[in-house]
Amino acid sequence: MKKVYVLLVFFICMLIIIGCKVAPETEKQKQTLSAQVDEAVAVLKAKDPTVQRFFDDSYGYAVLPKIVKGAFIVGGARGNGEVFEQNRFVGYCAMTQISGGISFGGQYYREYIFFKDKMDLDKFKQGEYTFSAQMMAIAARSGVAAKADYKEGMVVFILADTGLMADASLGGQKFSYVPYDPNKPPAP
Repeated sequence: MKKVYVLLVFFICMLIIIGCKVAPETEKQKQTLSAQVDEAVAVLKAKDPTVQRFFDDSYGYAVLPKIVKGAFIVGGARGNGEVFEQNRFVGYCAMTQISGGISFGGQYYREYIFFKDKMDLDKFKQGEYTFSAQMMAIAARSGVAAKADYKEGMVVFILADTGLMADASLGGQKFSYVPYDPNKPPAP
């Protein structure tokens, strides 16, 4: 059992280390991520049309279209996304989470973070932003966005894609941000 546990911890750490890049490196990777973000936004709007008010009224938002989360006692999660300021693409973000405690399972999910004003988005863009343990996400389902409101300058929606996980907390999620540079040519 101890060998399985050590191998699992090693696998989770390697998954997080391998996925440490915040911004896609090639033009194809950028296009793929952008298409995934567009699809994630369309899926959320179809699931709950009342979420449109956050796209319209928030100063900015981040969309992470595919977060991979796995756990067996020790857990980890990783995902990349795009950041928008006043509905204009401004950069890339990455989320990493390591957790302990009683957790078991795995899942893919989408995460949407809306920032109430410029100060809240700027705080996120400073890089190395971490959610506190008391931050909670709202499970996206029809009509829920109509009643949702900002907490600490942001509101977070989670849309489960596949899998089964017995934990949906945001505590310990750490975000990195890289601004988009149109003058930097992509790698071949």
